[in-house]
Amino acid sequence: MSAQLIDPQEILERRILVIDDEEANVLLLRNILQREGYTDVHCLTQSSKALQSYIDLQPHLVLLDLMMPEVDGFQLLEAFSRHDAADEFRPVLVLTADTTIQARRKALSLGAKDFVAKPFDVIEVGLRISNLLETGLLYERLRTSNAAY
Repeated sequence: MSAQLIDPQEILERRILVIDDEEANVLLLRNILQREGYTDVHCLTQSSKALQSYIDLQPHLVLLDLMMPEVDGFQLLEAFSRHDAADEFRPVLVLTADTTIQARRKALSLGAKDFVAKPFDVIEVGLRISNLLETGLLYERLRTSNAAY
């Protein structure tokens, strides 16, 4: 029997920022996250405020729509990367109705760590969120242990 590397409660306490201009999508994601037990969830429907929220909150994970007025998801991905330190791992999971290969490639090339098409499977999205948060925790532990040497 193997020991767990990460306490599941640690994952549930990570800070998540949801950015989507559609209120219904934000409510759906908030409900999914709350049902799963996440306790630090922040939601935005105004993409123009997303960068400042990203800087202020320093989320452990961002759930991001691509197609938004004012500032789109691609612009936000570029802006996020300019504000992260080189050794940071702050994953972005793109959730979008734009399923073109060009959108997937562009989002991933701009730093998104995962991409899910809307409408999405709720269970799959929950698993992807948990996996990205777990990866982030493991990355932080590795970075801390390397700094000790």
